Amino acid sequence: MRRFLANLFRLGVKELASLRHDPMMLFLIFYAFSAAVVFVSSGVKLEVSNAAIAVVDQDRSELSTRMIDAFTPPFFRKPALIDASEVDRAMDVGRFGFVLHIPPSFEADVLRGRAPGLGLTVDATVMVQAGNGAAYIQSILLQEAAAWLHSKGIEAQLPIAVVPRVWFNPNVEGRWFSSIMQLVNSIVILSILLVGAAVIREREHGTIEHLLVMPVTAFEIALAKILANGAVLLLAVLLSMELVVRGLLGVPIAGSRALFLFGTTIFLFSTTALGILIATLARSMPQFALMAIPVFTTMLLLSGNMTPLESMPKILQWAMHVSPSVYFVQFSQGVLYRGAGLDIVWPQLLVMTGLGAVFLAWATHRFHLMLAQSA
Repeated sequence: MRRFLANLFRLGVKELASLRHDPMMLFLIFYAFSAAVVFVSSGVKLEVSNAAIAVVDQDRSELSTRMIDAFTPPFFRKPALIDASEVDRAMDVGRFGFVLHIPPSFEADVLRGRAPGLGLTVDATVMVQAGNGAAYIQSILLQEAAAWLHSKGIEAQLPIAVVPRVWFNPNVEGRWFSSIMQLVNSIVILSILLVGAAVIREREHGTIEHLLVMPVTAFEIALAKILANGAVLLLAVLLSMELVVRGLLGVPIAGSRALFLFGTTIFLFSTTALGILIATLARSMPQFALMAIPVFTTMLLLSGNMTPLESMPKILQWAMHVSPSVYFVQFSQGVLYRGAGLDIVWPQLLVMTGLGAVFLAWATHRFHLMLAQSA
């Protein structure tokens, strides 16, 4: 055991020294856990923001004017008044995301209780804004119509009143969500690339031959790469969460940061082992990149990060259960958003540990074969 630990320490120091002399990889780590988190959280808007809207007002009444004036920043730009003949052309060139059509005699029909309809044309090529924006517009129009009728002494009530209660993110701040999820994305990508690149670098620089003449095993070499590179990434995660997410962006963390770092350690164990496995199948850095990109892209897009896992086809749901990213996203959202404790997230930790053990065993076997071929 003493010799095993000594070998791990020396091999780990070698890995850190190798990484220290790789400025591009160091820059990538710095960028992924700092600027990328800031840019994504500031630029990716899940809520409606500064949406372009036009109105075809064929009524020109007090009610229609009140409705038009209700569309204000930061959700919508000042509405543009256009003619009905301009709608198709404006939508074709992408000038507006929404066009509201107020028909003639709209106010008069409302007062008579005829329940007239309003037309809303939506540019659905911008999917998130289209869905959320249509809901925003409907809510604004209903509120303004009810408030206007109340001002006229007419009570407009629905038989059912919906009172939303938003948990964990009361103001529905997209930045709170996107910053954490970008941090998770960076962990997934860098954990695979960093360790895989370390293996490929050994092969390209010819240092694999040096390792073959040393009294070390394939398991010790693979584990040292996992521990050393995982420790670097864990430190980057800690600094990013404290200085960027909490400090610069002001995103509150609901749960235990220590528990999150513990879960991140387990996740890094599984993904770095996966990175070594992919690297043992590649013969060069370009080949490794081509193999790694579809792996971590699939892990990111189908992890439940942006869309719920339950909304995917059943076959994909079952297939993605072999990906540790699914469980890490569930773990991260539970701890950082909802303040979940170990008694809630232990199943995710257990599965990530099991997957990591499988990946490490497979990676060690492949690594042993790679060393034998290099001998």
